Parts: sequence; structure tokens; C-alpha cells
Amino acid sequence: MRTETHSPYEVIIIGAGFAGLCMGVKLRDAGQKNFIILEKADDLGGTWRENTYPGAACDIPSALYSYSFAHNSDWKSIWSGQAQILAYQHAVAEQHQLEPHIRYQQHINALQFDADQAVWNVTTTEGAQYQARHVVSAVGQLHHPSVPTIPDAAAYTGTCFHSAQWRHDVDLEGKRVAVIGNAASAVQFIPEVAEQAAQMTVFQRSPNWILPKVDRNYAQWEQRLSARAPKITRLYRWLIWALGEYVLFPAIQGKPMRRWFIKQLCLRNLRRTVKDPELRRKLIPDYPVGAKRVLFGDRYFPALTRDNVTLCTDPITAFTQTGLQTKTGDELEFDVVIYGTGFKTNPFLADIEVLGRDQQRLHSAWSEGAHAYLGISTHGFPNLHFLYGPNTNLGHTSILIMLEAQADYVMRLITHQQQLGVRCGEVRDAQEKEFNAEVQRRMKSLAFSEIATSWYMHDGRITNNWVGGTREYQQRLAAFEPKDYQFW
Repeated sequence: MRTETHSPYEVIIIGAGFAGLCMGVKLRDAGQKNFIILEKADDLGGTWRENTYPGAACDIPSALYSYSFAHNSDWKSIWSGQAQILAYQHAVAEQHQLEPHIRYQQHINALQFDADQAVWNVTTTEGAQYQARHVVSAVGQLHHPSVPTIPDAAAYTGTCFHSAQWRHDVDLEGKRVAVIGNAASAVQFIPEVAEQAAQMTVFQRSPNWILPKVDRNYAQWEQRLSARAPKITRLYRWLIWALGEYVLFPAIQGKPMRRWFIKQLCLRNLRRTVKDPELRRKLIPDYPVGAKRVLFGDRYFPALTRDNVTLCTDPITAFTQTGLQTKTGDELEFDVVIYGTGFKTNPFLADIEVLGRDQQRLHSAWSEGAHAYLGISTHGFPNLHFLYGPNTNLGHTSILIMLEAQADYVMRLITHQQQLGVRCGEVRDAQEKEFNAEVQRRMKSLAFSEIATSWYMHDGRITNNWVGGTREYQQRLAAFEPKDYQFW
């Protein structure tokens, strides 16, 4: 057990994924060195460390899914895979000397605010204790695998695992494989599994709108040009951002022409690759474009047309000893069952007990769904800051844009307190309530609200997604208003 006995850290960051690394870079750039990053695993990387399934890649081109302050001319392809992204994170950590600040295998399970000392007491599952003036939660939204409750799961004698916990020791060659789910991760690993399995059945609850990916490797001359003329890459980065901001996001807003345009591109992608009209019918969503994340893929539809692949839309009712039973009564035998069912994002910070001012429980404050001013600050919890917090997820572009803006905002908060010579800063209750009322009011006009359930929601309230574009969010955070907080 490790117990800290020296003076409190100025900042403790929870999580060493993209958000935590970004916060660390901002702190070091500002000359702040009295901070640590507590990471539950034995390596940095967050979701890009955890998700090693075949075909794992980002659904945002790498030129944009990278920090604006850490240009990389070595991307091998337009849409980089998991290994490349993880290597990029390691390179950023090394370049900005973050490794000495990271403490690995430190799984946080409790945060408690000490009002007398104006510090947060941070405790790990192993009993280690730390103290800090500020705590930055950078735990992300996509790290708790969601496994549906299916009756008689314990009776199944085959191999079963979630895509985020991929069993690389399981040889799928010649096996009968079931895949439950068909969203972002599944769209990537299904084509890989289809080439190995003797027979594969994909169990689909609802189809996805899928745009063509059109991926390719960069030529060496393109990489050299990017290294020597980074301004060209910045222009390319801006063009990718503009497509998401001015074409895809307006479709989410319900702009008729943009929505029609995206829908037609998706349908054209489907018609081009799936010739069977019955299969094609099963793959057309019955919800508006943008209500769920629009996916990118060139290999998923062709995989479903293979002779060894079957798409099943019948609901699963139970496991059997040898496979799965469907609502029609069919009992299908499988050697391996793979969950491609994504992540459980609500409630936020589910595995951390957070006690704020006056011993208020964060989970109680968020009992009707997580909320935070600008997605960063919650009343009653001084000096606790969220990156990738409530209502900051995106459905149209790179989350790293949001993370950089949030880290800059947190730095303004910390710096302002230090300049004032005060120990605590807490968002005013009225400001947070006004902001959240605005978010929920505007959310009603977006595609996210046009379906009954999604991982964006908590009891019917959309807690995950931002209501505007990234430009609006950046501008609102850049206009930091000290009057929105009370300091003491």
C-alpha cells in the first residue's frame, strides 16, 4: 500500500487516456509541475489501450483525431488503427515529459472533500491515499463494457467475451461464431472474424447509418510533405473538421437538405455493396440520420454478403448449453459468442464514490442524470473538474477538440484561483441550472431526441452529448467568466 505523507499535490488527474494526457501537457506548459496522473491500468492510453480487437480503429481521420499541439507526420493511413494511436499517445507523453507524473495501477474508488483543509482526499481500491487541491476527472465515457443480461448465460459451455476484452488466445479459425451487436466496434471486427470463422451469425437489434470510409495508406511523399510543411496538414485537418461541422452536424440538427444528403450517401453505400433486396431491407435504419452515431466502413456490408455469414434480426431470448435461442424458438449452436454491445456510460463515474462539500454525494446530485456547467463543474463540489464530462460527447467530429478546450478552461480556473490567493472555486448553483436548462431545451430539437433509447440517455434524459458545434463550445469556454464561480 502506498500512502502519501507530503504536502498535497496541486492537481491530481484521474486517467491517462487522451483527456488526462492533454491536461498534463497543459499543466506542464503553464509551469505547473506539482501534479500526478493516477491510472488504474499498467499503461497509458485509455480506450486505445483496452480495445485491441481485430480491426480496431478510430472513426475520425487521424489528422483530426490528434492534438492540435502535437503534429504527427508518421500516420500510416487516413484512418489509423489502435496500435498507431496508442504509439502516438506514448510519443506525446514522452515528448512532454509526462511519464514521471504518472502512477500506474492506481484504481480510484473514492474522492472526499475536506473543507477545513480545502483539499480532496483520493483513495484507491488498494487503500493508497493521496491529497490534492484540485482533482481533474479524465476517466472518459467508453471504458465500462456493456453486457446485456441474457437468461441462462451461465449454462453456456462455449467461449464468451466482450470486444473490449478480446480473447487473443481464442483461435476463431473454423469456429461457429455468434456476434451480438453491430455498432461501432462490431462494424470493425465483424469483417475480420468473417474471414476466420467457418460460420458466423450477426445478431442485429437495429441497423446503422454507415458512410463509406475510403481509407488508404499514405505515400511516403505525403508523410515527408506533412513533416516539412505542417501548415498543409493543418489545412487538411481544417477541411475534415469543416465537413463534420457544416455537413454532418446540420443533419443532426435536422436541416432537411443536409439530412437528405447524408442519408443518400449511406443508402448509396448500402446499394453498392449489398445486392440482395431482403438483406438490404434489414440494413436500413428506421430512425433519422444522426440520432445514433453515423458510422464509417467499407468492409462491413460486404462481410454480411459472404456465404459463411448470416444476419439475424430475431431477438435472443436465452443461452443454451451449446449456443443461443431466439424468439422464434430456434436453437443455434456456437463455439464462440462475442459481445459487440459497446459501453455502459451511465451513470457517470459509477465506480467512484464522490463526497463533496457538506458530504454531498455526487451520485445523489446526479440521481436524475449527470449534469455540469459547461460539462466541467458541478455545484457542491469545489475544485473538482471534469474532462469529457456530462453533455460534452459528440456525434460528428473529434472529441479531442472538446478535450483541449476543456483542459484550457480548467487551467484558467486554477490560474485564476492562484492569482486571487484563494483555495477553492465552485460554480454557482444558478449558473449551472441555467446552463443545463438551456442544454436540455436545445436538445429537444436535435436528432438525439428523436429515438426512445440510446447510450446517450439516462432515464430518457440525454446526459452525454453536446447540443452545438465545436466552434460554439470553444468560444463559450474561451470566454471564461470568474463571476460564474464563487471563490474563497
